[in-house]
Amino acid sequence: MRPVGTPARGPCLDYGLLVRDKWPWRPRGLPEEGLVSTMTTRPMEPGPPQRRHGRARPEVDAGQLWAGGAATAVVAGLIALVGVLVCRWLFNVPILAPKHEGAYGNAHTTTLILVAALGALVATLLAHLLLLSTPRPMLFFDWIVGLVTLVMVIFPFSTGATMEEKIATAVVYLVIGVAIGTLINGVVHRAVRHRRVVSTPPGGYPPQAYPGQNYPGQTYPGRDY
Repeated sequence: MRPVGTPARGPCLDYGLLVRDKWPWRPRGLPEEGLVSTMTTRPMEPGPPQRRHGRARPEVDAGQLWAGGAATAVVAGLIALVGVLVCRWLFNVPILAPKHEGAYGNAHTTTLILVAALGALVATLLAHLLLLSTPRPMLFFDWIVGLVTLVMVIFPFSTGATMEEKIATAVVYLVIGVAIGTLINGVVHRAVRHRRVVSTPPGGYPPQAYPGQNYPGQTYPGRDY
């Protein structure tokens, strides 16, 4: 064993000095103040509270949604009008009214235009309610609009009109339904913003303890470095 104050040479140190904490003995005549610590510790400051990220929750901009719904109603009404004019005047197929009523027809054409516009507003209301209440709202919206459009396409074939009038009317209804569905879908994607919900317990998470955080270090005789 080397004297106190003599620097260590080589990578090997005295085994009794290295395991002092496990083998509590010290050389005779060595004062207690001769023991110096080679490790200093300081308490770890608790980090910021951790956060758990929840699922994204949609935020609906009602102003943009209903403005888009109103524009869709105008487009749907115009599609109904153009469809009637194309069938009656261009293809000479008298849908919704007798042939002698002219290119516009009669009050049935006006009714179709108003029903198409009202259908667009109802579709907007449906999309708004689904966004606020259901998961994957646009999936349900697409199914509902698709089924209603299918019913409207099939309906003319239950009337007593000629086959060409039935087909022309069904095509007009199909175009109106597809236009309403696609336009409202585009409006919804623009009017909805997804906000990620962050959930933390009240007061945040308590600081965590780590192994060896309060380790006092080892002391060796005569070490002055």
